[in-house]
Parts: sequence; C-alpha cells; structure tokens
Amino acid sequence: MYKIAVLTSHPIQYQAPFFKKLANRPEIDLMVYFCWDFGVKESTYDSGFGRKIKWDIPLLDGYRFKFLKNFSSNPGSSKWYGEINPGIISEVWRGEYDAILIHGWNCLTKWLAFLVSFLSKTPVFLRGDNPSNQESLKSSFKIKIKKLILGNLFKNISIFLYVGEENKKFFKYYGVSENKLIFCPHAIDNERFLKEAEKIKPNKNEFKKEIGLNKDQTVILFTGKLIEKKHPFDLLKAYQRAANNSSKVALVFVGDGALRPELEKYAKEHNLKNVHFVGFKNQTELPKYYTLADIFILPSGLGETWGLVVNEAMCFGLPIIVSDLVGCGPDLVKYGENGYIFPVRDIKKLTEYLLDLIQNPQKRKKFGKKSFEIIQNYSYEKGIEGILKAFSLLR
Repeated sequence: MYKIAVLTSHPIQYQAPFFKKLANRPEIDLMVYFCWDFGVKESTYDSGFGRKIKWDIPLLDGYRFKFLKNFSSNPGSSKWYGEINPGIISEVWRGEYDAILIHGWNCLTKWLAFLVSFLSKTPVFLRGDNPSNQESLKSSFKIKIKKLILGNLFKNISIFLYVGEENKKFFKYYGVSENKLIFCPHAIDNERFLKEAEKIKPNKNEFKKEIGLNKDQTVILFTGKLIEKKHPFDLLKAYQRAANNSSKVALVFVGDGALRPELEKYAKEHNLKNVHFVGFKNQTELPKYYTLADIFILPSGLGETWGLVVNEAMCFGLPIIVSDLVGCGPDLVKYGENGYIFPVRDIKKLTEYLLDLIQNPQKRKKFGKKSFEIIQNYSYEKGIEGILKAFSLLR
C-alpha cells in the first residue's frame, strides 16, 4: 500500500470526487490537507461570481482530510500570502508518507511543503495546469526569473503529473525531462455527468420551455463566471452577428459576475433577441442546461489554464468552440472533428465558426459524437493510473 498526502488550497467541486475514488483504491492510503475552508461553510462569498455560494454536492465525503490552521489575514488561493499554514511542516515530517502530491506552487504553504519534503526525503509529485501557450505572452524578464526559480525547484521534484499537452510543454520549457512526466488529466466526475445526461436527455424540450426557449431553437451555451478573463462580450457580439436576430437561435449565459449588468445592458440597447441570463447554477442544476444546448463556447483569454466546463459540455455530446488560449483546447478540441479553436479576441473568426455550426445540424451531431468519444480518456480513472505509475517509477 502507498501512503500518500495531498496538499491543495481548499475543497474544490472537481477534486473532491477524485479524492474519494483515490481513497477507495486498495493500493492507496490517502490523507488530504487543505489550506483553508472556502466553499464548505453555510455560504461563502465568491468574488468571481459576485455572490455567496455553497456547493450542493458534498465536498468532504469518502476520504480522510485535515484543515491546516491558516494564519493569513486575507485567505485566498490566488495570493502568495493567502495560505500560510506552518502546520504542514510537522504533518509531513511525522507522517512518513511514501509521497506528497502538491497542487501548484503559488503560495507560501506549498513552498514550506517543498522544503520539509526535501529535508525529510519524502518524494514530491507536483501537479499544475499552467499552459505553455500563455507563457509566450509574458515579458522576457519575467520568464528569466521564472526559469531561475522554477528551474531550481523542479530539479528536486520526483514526478510531474501533467494535466494536458500544453501543461506538458510548460514543464518541458522549464527544464523537466520526459522520463519525469506522467499524464494525470484534468477531469470532472464523468460518471455522474454521463449518467445524468442519459437520464434527462428526453427532457430537452421541457427544459427549453422552462426558460422561455422554443423547441426548434438552436441554443448556444456559456457556463462560468461573467468576468473579463472569460471574454463573454466577445461571445455576445459574435452571437449578434451570427444570429442576426433570428428567432431560430438563442444564447444562454449560465453564471454570475461583475460583467453581467453590462452584458444585459448591451443586449437590451442593441435589441438582441433570445439572449437569456439565468444566473449562478449549482452542480446538480447544471446538467439541464447542457442538455438543452446545441453548441458550447468558451472564449476565454489569459488565465484560463484549462476550462473544466468544456469537459462537462463534452459529457453531453456538444460541439465545442474555444479560443486558442483556453488550456484544454489542444487536448479536447480537435479542429474540424468536434469543434473549432479561434484566435482569442477574434470576434470575426468566432462568428464564422458559430455560423457554421448554426447552419449545419448534421455537423453538430457529428461533432458532438466525437466530443463524447474524446472525453472518455479524461477521467478520474486515468488520473489514478497516473498516480500509481508515479509510484512505480520511484522504485
């Protein structure tokens, strides 16, 4: 049996089912350490959504875990001093783990974990989702500093668990050798989403009717935070051009965020028909929106290191359009087979691809079938295979 610790920022709806599956493996003795308790209180304010949220699927069931005391005065997973948990030192030192899996390197606690792991000779598995294609947008000075810092850190890491092709290129760019790289894909709870898709598929027209859509309308879907990084305005403007106020096309935004009032104002001022803003929807509510959709679009820019909503949409057999900065693009979107990748901020090209799918229902069906096939390889089971392979390489 392998005794493994996992260090991650906070309970995350995409990670929790994976931890549960990992803990259920007879070869694994798992302990998960969290740096703070975001998302598990009665309700927690999420600045991206601009509202309080509480996930409606349990995030702490089925595996052992511990919340480390966080001494940060301003907790957060995107800030260097948002996670200050010195307790990780004694946990790793006394734990006698066969390995520790650390998610990222963007906070003080994770560097404390690196330090104590190296001193205690505990092997480190490092998992990150940084895509290579976003590195080229950074200044040469910043790249040089990163190469210095990450180059020295990466020399001491035992195994790198890459989530996709762009992430693998990132690690290689910063000096990681091929023999230390193992595929551990970014995944969602495929099993839950696929079962839900099969069960509620016959209700597509009913779901459309609930939010004021006609059964013969082609529905374009966006799910996520309505924030600048996601470029929802690019989608709204592409829809404006492609739909041309046709009654046979509709656009549905699922999610909240700072840009929602501006998006609604733009749609009203330009008299855009059939644009629906349905607000934040919880995990158990999302399947109905994927079911009623015909096309899924994620036009995000810098900072969209993967885009797990694409995984979700593909479980429902949807054709996909993403920008070339969305991290999952090279893995999940095969150009001309299950979707299209357009240059970020290129509304003209986005409109062209959108029109192509609106006007070709048979192509949508063919693309959707291919999406369903591709997503089978991006599962929790593949991730567990990667972790077990990492242990085999330590021998």
